[in-house]
Amino acid sequence: MLGGIQKVLSHGSFLKNALLQHIRLVNPVMQPLLFPRYESVASARMEEHGFESTTIADILKAKGKNADGSWLWCATEDTVYDAVKSMTQHNVGALVVINPGEKSSIAGIITERDYLRKIIVQGRSSKSTKVGDIMTEENKLITVTPKTKVLKAMQLMTDNRIRHIPVIDDTRMIGMVSIGDVVRAVVSEHREELDRLNAYIHGGY
Repeated sequence: MLGGIQKVLSHGSFLKNALLQHIRLVNPVMQPLLFPRYESVASARMEEHGFESTTIADILKAKGKNADGSWLWCATEDTVYDAVKSMTQHNVGALVVINPGEKSSIAGIITERDYLRKIIVQGRSSKSTKVGDIMTEENKLITVTPKTKVLKAMQLMTDNRIRHIPVIDDTRMIGMVSIGDVVRAVVSEHREELDRLNAYIHGGY
């Protein structure tokens, strides 16, 4: 899935640039006749809408009550078996790990990849191994804030080859987004931007 993300971005950019090029090629004398308003006005409107303006907060809002569900959490002392069972029950690929009795303090993250690489491949027992033994520790975590732009989050995820990223507000964990959440948001934003450009070309601005 990570390999297809750049195709999504490049495809959207290609269409956007093609539409903008079409606008620039119009004879300046004819522009007032073809477009009810001048390009500078439309550009200002598009700037106001903000291409690539979606933030992580927008994704969490769209996810609603599932954004910060209790199923996202497990403790360092839990067994890997229980953690993987929780992931399976809730159809998620990662859990944030906390220290026992310190729910506001993040100790790390455990993912399906950790389970495969550190339990299955190494022939260890998930029922006797603690989450704290295989998790990615807090000081190695890649995180975002609610104000982080979606494309920035996507870049972090692709650069670090991760599929889940915790959302931190100050020092408090408020949710988690997946690569699927991010891709859906980017595709939606490209579609909306192209619709605005198309409306501009046809006199909607």
